[in-house]
Amino acid sequence: MEESIWIEDVTVSYGTDDPVIERASFALQPGSKVGVIGPNGAGKSTLMKAIVGLIPLDQGTVKVLGGSINQKRKYVAYVPQKENIDWDFPVSVYDVVMMGRYVHLGWIKRPGEQDHQIVSEALEEVGMLEYQERQVGKLSGGQRQRVFLARALAQRAEIMLLDEPFAGVDQTTEEVIYGLLDQLSKEGKTVVVVHHDLKKVKKYFDNLILVNKEIIAYGPTQSTFTPSYLTQTFSQKSTVVQNDLVVMT
Repeated sequence: MEESIWIEDVTVSYGTDDPVIERASFALQPGSKVGVIGPNGAGKSTLMKAIVGLIPLDQGTVKVLGGSINQKRKYVAYVPQKENIDWDFPVSVYDVVMMGRYVHLGWIKRPGEQDHQIVSEALEEVGMLEYQERQVGKLSGGQRQRVFLARALAQRAEIMLLDEPFAGVDQTTEEVIYGLLDQLSKEGKTVVVVHHDLKKVKKYFDNLILVNKEIIAYGPTQSTFTPSYLTQTFSQKSTVVQNDLVVMT
């Protein structure tokens, strides 16, 4: 089976002498639910941006679905951290979700009936159809996150990259997001999520990437979510106890 994401020897430094990500290599399979975990400043978001081609690589290779990101961009949906979005921009919820269709349409062709149907279905899936005319900046944090997930759904991508989608959302939104990501994985989509709540790692992900400037470990959660790898990743002694609670000392 061809890997959905293949990274080899990737280094990113943003033009400094201190790499943010150094010599990262891993491969992900279709249908994987992958959590990316590590301390603040470990390079998690940089890794996501490198996959979608938003930042230059110092060295290394990134392939998605067997090709370059430029060749396969329409099949890759990316939801950035909320603080990287201009919430004052005067655009409606519906228009934000329609942006997910432009990778298929281009910027000249107008959306057709099928595109509008796909957008409405995506909004309904995340429970935001009734808010479609509202300005996106007027929504709560959880509602905004649902809208950007709906945009990714409308894109009909094969790979979903989400940077901290559960941060600052209510429990209901968290359950909606997780349910959709679980369904997408069952449909054969690759789901990659930067995540910070270690207590829910085993519940949410079947595979993990542990990163702290370099890849500490990647693979099935059962074999990577261990005290040894967590200690290496967070530079603190770690113990996994009952109910998967992680204790840092």
